[in-house]
Amino acid sequence: MAHLECSVCGKKFELSYLTEGHYVCDVDEANLNFIHDYEAIAKDVRENGLNREQKNNMFRYSAFLPVDSSKLAERAPAVPVGGTPLVSAPRLAKELGIPSCNLWLKDDSKNPTGSLKDRASSLLVVRMQEDGAPVITTASTGNAGAALAGMCASTPVRQKAYIFVPKTAPAAKIAQLQIFGAEVILVDGTYDDAFALCLEASSKHGWYCRNTGYNAYTAEGKKTVSLEMCEQLAHGGQFGCVHHAQFVAPDYVAVSVGDGNIITGVYKGLRDLYKAGLIEKMPKLVGVNSDKSNWCATAWKKNLTPAEMLTMEPVEANTRADSISAGIARDGINAVQAIRDTQGCFVEVDDDSILAHIKTVSQATGVFPEPAAACAAAGITKLASKGYFEGGSTVVAVMTGTGIKDIPAAVSVCGEPFVLKRREDGQFHLEDFMQ
Repeated sequence: MAHLECSVCGKKFELSYLTEGHYVCDVDEANLNFIHDYEAIAKDVRENGLNREQKNNMFRYSAFLPVDSSKLAERAPAVPVGGTPLVSAPRLAKELGIPSCNLWLKDDSKNPTGSLKDRASSLLVVRMQEDGAPVITTASTGNAGAALAGMCASTPVRQKAYIFVPKTAPAAKIAQLQIFGAEVILVDGTYDDAFALCLEASSKHGWYCRNTGYNAYTAEGKKTVSLEMCEQLAHGGQFGCVHHAQFVAPDYVAVSVGDGNIITGVYKGLRDLYKAGLIEKMPKLVGVNSDKSNWCATAWKKNLTPAEMLTMEPVEANTRADSISAGIARDGINAVQAIRDTQGCFVEVDDDSILAHIKTVSQATGVFPEPAAACAAAGITKLASKGYFEGGSTVVAVMTGTGIKDIPAAVSVCGEPFVLKRREDGQFHLEDFMQ
């Protein structure tokens, strides 16, 4: 049977602990992690394959997920989440300085609301229905909120959502929240302020809290990105047959990091496969921080223990990559442990490099990343200059969100297009552009 375990003191909890409205350890208030029955998962997958009824979305991996799979048809969002492309990127590999590596982009910008965070929200709206919760709430810089709003709008029975967002979030992201029908509370402060207000509202009103990292189910939903990439790598970038599941691990996975929950989810998916004997190795994880939001990289460089990280001071977070701007990494302890357990590393990149890599990735692959997603590519470039990646290795960069959500960032590196004007004769002349 699956159970929960504290990320700091190791105390174990039954799953009912979450159902009763508790989200963190009652000893040290640290985040909780799911520990699964890996033998049972292995037996189920080997004997039954993947979920045939949900084969086109993330719930094809229901054997790995803490949900009642028999009720998914009536509880899961109608829009399919997951099943996103794994894009071979040999031209980008040359641009990033790893021409001898097999580079792939796991393009989660193709999820329904444009980000990987749809995976967490899809699972959470299923769980809130299982637990009988009437309202769900979250704090967000934009993507998590948009994901939650979209998933609530897509369930067979509409779910009510309240979302706390810093008023500085990109207008496109705020518009997404509203168009899906969520109640939006703009906070005249930081993401950390929004996070604290969301916790207060959740406690006061009994709302189901989706806050990233704080709710252990968020990483469980996000881990499906790793299950997918490993299945796709086993089949040349495509998905295999649900009847006979096969998985192959890459050598490295690069992930942009803010609050640490996505890389925690990536790690959990890989660990589940490894512990179930479905992949032969654990890849090295590369966590990429903006140097203007570097809580995780700082904790890793200082070699802090989990207990020391509990009391670590916030960093100043003002990166242009809003999706990874977090003064406190709410799932930072798990993120740092994931890097340590896989013998990977953290790397910091500046905002100029992040913005430049929006253009680099887009022009070499046709995948248009938001700044936070481009951050992963910027990290690869920086590490490649130091000879970090072994030649011939397989590298996956996770593209966590679409650039369409932050057009000003793209415009800042592309500049304004040429304007062809009429001459005095009233005519347009192409040679004015061609010269």
